[in-house]
Amino acid sequence: MKRFLPLLTAFLLLIAALPAAAQILRLHIDGTIQPIAAEQISRAVDAAAIRHAPALLIELNTPGGLLDSTREIITKIEASPVPVIVFVAPSGARAASAGFFILESADVAAMANGTNTGAAHPVTLGGGQPDEVMKAKIENDTAASLRSYVSRRGRNAAEAEKAVRQSISWTEKEAFDLHLIDLTARDEADLLKLLDGRVIHRFDGSEETLHLANQPVEELPATLRQRVLGWLMDPNIAFLVLAVGGLALYAEFNHPGAIIPGVVGVIFILLAVFALNLLPTRYASLALIVLAFVLFALEAKFVSHGILTIGGIICLTLGGLLLVDGPIPEMRVKLFTALGVSVPFGLITAFLMSIAWRARRNKIATGSQGLIGELGIACTDLIPSGKVFVHGELWNARSVKPLLSGSQIRVVAVRQLELEVEAVS
Repeated sequence: MKRFLPLLTAFLLLIAALPAAAQILRLHIDGTIQPIAAEQISRAVDAAAIRHAPALLIELNTPGGLLDSTREIITKIEASPVPVIVFVAPSGARAASAGFFILESADVAAMANGTNTGAAHPVTLGGGQPDEVMKAKIENDTAASLRSYVSRRGRNAAEAEKAVRQSISWTEKEAFDLHLIDLTARDEADLLKLLDGRVIHRFDGSEETLHLANQPVEELPATLRQRVLGWLMDPNIAFLVLAVGGLALYAEFNHPGAIIPGVVGVIFILLAVFALNLLPTRYASLALIVLAFVLFALEAKFVSHGILTIGGIICLTLGGLLLVDGPIPEMRVKLFTALGVSVPFGLITAFLMSIAWRARRNKIATGSQGLIGELGIACTDLIPSGKVFVHGELWNARSVKPLLSGSQIRVVAVRQLELEVEAVS
C-alpha cells in the first residue's frame, strides 16, 4: 500500500492542476444604464476573460440611461477577449435609448420574441435646450459613434443611425429583417442552440466559431455593494433617503443625546449624497430643499396660518422634482414621490417644531418656580413669618401684611426655602 501512496498523491495533484471546464457567464441588467450598471458589465467582462469562458451572455432589459456610462460599457465590450452576446430578454423587455447602443456593440446582438429596441436620440442634460448648432453637434457625434462599431460588426449602419436622428424603434422581427441584429430566439436555451457553430466577426477583424450548445451557464450575481448602490441609484429612492435623513437629524437636534436618530440621519444623508454624486444632479435644487426646512422652522415661530408650511411643501416638492436631471423619465424623481415625501414631511416637521416652540414659551411648571400663583392655607399667624400649607407640603412663609391662621393665601415669590405670600381677597 505504501508503494502506491506516492502514485496516488501524484495523480490527485494532476487532477487538481487540470483547468476546470469553462462555463458561459451570464449577467442580468434590468434597469437604467448608470455607473453601477457599467461597473457590473466591466466586472463581468474581466471575469469571463480570467476564466476563459466561451462567451459572456448579457440579458438586457433597459429603458436607457446615461451616455457616459453607455460609452464606458461599449468600450469594455469592444475590447473584450471573450465574445459578448447581448440578448434582449425576456419577452416584453426592451433595449431603448442607451440599450440600443449596447445591443449594437455586441459580438452577437439577439432579441427574444415580443421585445423592442431603438429610440436612441441623445437627450441633453442641464435643464436648458441647446441652440441648433450645439444640438446638431451632439446628434452628429452620437451618430458617428454608433456607425463606427455597427459597420465593423457587419450590421446596417444606415438604418441604425435612424434611431439617433429620428428616434425610430423596432420590434425584434423588424430589427432582424433590417439586419440590425443577428438573430431572434425564444429563450436562452434556443439562443445558445442557434449560436452553436456560428462564425462571428470580432471587433478587431478576426473570426471566431462559437461552441455553446449544451455548455453550462453560470450566473454572475451583483455584489452586495452593487445591489445597494443600484437600489440607491433610483432617484426616487435617493430623494426619499435624503428626506428621511433630514427628518432623523431634526429629531436629534430637538432631543440632544438620543444618539440613534443622529447616527441614522448621518448615514442616510451620506448614502443619498453618494448616490446623487453618481447621478446627473442639479445641486442648485438643494437650495430649494434647504429653503423648505427654513420655512418649516419659521412656521413654528410666526403665526402664518399655514402659509409658511405650504410654501415649504412647494419648495421641497420642486426641489425633489428638479433634483436629478435624467435623460429619461425613469431617471427623474416622480411627482407622486415628491408630493408623497413633501406633504407628510412638511406637516410633521411643522407640527413638531410648533410643539417645541410652545414648550419653550410656556412658564415653568415644575420645581420651586412652579409654586408661584398656587393657593394655600396659613397654618399659623404670619406676623410677619409663620407656616403655610401649599401643594401638600408645609412651608416657611412671610407676608408683608399680618395674616391670621386659617387664612387663604397665594404664593407670589420663592426666596431660598421661604415663600412670600399674600392674602387672597
